[in-house]
Amino acid sequence: MFLEPHFKGQRSGWIEVVCGPMFSGKTEELIRRLKRAKIANQKVAIYKPAKDTRYDKNNVVSHDANFLVSTVVSSSKELLTIDRDINVVGIDEVQFFDDDLPDVVQELAMNGIRVVISGLDMDFKGKPFGCMPALLAVAEYVTKLHAICTHCGNLATHSYRMSEDQDTVVLGETDVYEARCRTCYAMGNILRLR
Repeated sequence: MFLEPHFKGQRSGWIEVVCGPMFSGKTEELIRRLKRAKIANQKVAIYKPAKDTRYDKNNVVSHDANFLVSTVVSSSKELLTIDRDINVVGIDEVQFFDDDLPDVVQELAMNGIRVVISGLDMDFKGKPFGCMPALLAVAEYVTKLHAICTHCGNLATHSYRMSEDQDTVVLGETDVYEARCRTCYAMGNILRLR
């Protein structure tokens, strides 16, 4: 489990990435870290991309229905307009952001802000998703979560899309996606090609 570093009176920023497949608890972990920051009397701001409208248009919501009030943004550059007194910035579903996000979060961290981000590390094809590889490269702390494979019960690392849709971004839940281990993910793709 992630334990936050101590400030020791010095205002320094850093980047934390929480990643993994769908249904692994990424948003739940983001919410947990931000709630702990609030308990520590830190000023927190949370953001989500305008593309993410699954559970709520405005709030960051986990699969377990836990939520935090958030600000919806269309561009990562909008994050640079935060109040100067913010200590912690949370960003959910980072794979939906533009390619400027890695530079933006580095600027926030250089300004003394702790940046906690969460998102998918791979798309439904098993390929690195959006700006996530660049975010993983610049982060001080990375937490990779796993779901449980719906077919065999092993640790799941992949988000398997059950529909034939080939668009990279298709919003959905258990009606469209399953968490699968590497083997069951590959088996599903082999069976689909037949």
